[in-house]
Amino acid sequence: MLGVCMRYAKDQFEAEDMMQTGFVKVFRKLHDFRSEGSFEGWMHRIMVHTSIEFYRKSLRTLNVVKVSETTYQEAVTEFDMSSINVKDLLRLIQNLSDGYRLVFNMYAIEGYSHKEIGEQLGITESASKSQLSRARAILKSQVLKLEGYKHENKFG
Repeated sequence: MLGVCMRYAKDQFEAEDMMQTGFVKVFRKLHDFRSEGSFEGWMHRIMVHTSIEFYRKSLRTLNVVKVSETTYQEAVTEFDMSSINVKDLLRLIQNLSDGYRLVFNMYAIEGYSHKEIGEQLGITESASKSQLSRARAILKSQVLKLEGYKHENKFG
């Protein structure tokens, strides 16, 4: 569950706070678990919701830029990420601003729609799309830099 919280947190300490709060909720809601799915999946959902709540409580400091529909552009270019390790990718995600990180995780990892993200965060669908597009562009740039650095050190 720490791994789930790490994707949403800025650092290990923040993730541990999220996880601890999440486990308190798990124990308080244990009687609500109906054995309709896996216990791990149920806990996972609680950790995700707890992580999202963590930022929703401080929305006035959350860097979510509200933009018009016309500024959204879907990133079309795909690139191979098979050579990047999980720790490096997690670090890159954690370095995103709060708004970018939150929208990226909710959409790309958890599978929320832009409408659901907008409802949860109090932003428009187009703002969610824009935040995702910008997060992807930043991550792509950072991955390419990381790969270039690895390539230079391997051959240089």
